[in-house]
Amino acid sequence: MKYMLIMRATDEGWASVENVDMDEMLELMGRFQEEMVQAGVLLAAEGFEDPAETVVVDHGSEPPVVTDGPYGETHELFGGFFMINVASKEEAVEWAKRAPGTGPGFKTEIRRVSSIDEFPQDNPWIQKERAWREATGQL
Repeated sequence: MKYMLIMRATDEGWASVENVDMDEMLELMGRFQEEMVQAGVLLAAEGFEDPAETVVVDHGSEPPVVTDGPYGETHELFGGFFMINVASKEEAVEWAKRAPGTGPGFKTEIRRVSSIDEFPQDNPWIQKERAWREATGQL
């Protein structure tokens, strides 16, 4: 099963790592990712740019409204994610507990990612997506 570990931080969390040496952070993350690679569970890992560079498209009106910056209230912002393939939610939780660069003000949200096999296979859009995934080597 695929799970996304979504790394979130509050202003307090961001402030606590503001002065951390980038090489030190890359070393911590690199070691963690290497563990995941060696265990055969890592599918992808990405970090997000500064929230100040965010653009939000709000679909609450027609036409949608585009604003700069993150959400209206930024109690917690996503900092990045790991996509992993593990046997259970419990295993995903264990990987999340081991994530480096965390502490007060940090949380990891764990979400299972649905497989294409879980959708109605007779649906023409699912069939098109399956064909695209097969053609691009994703299945």
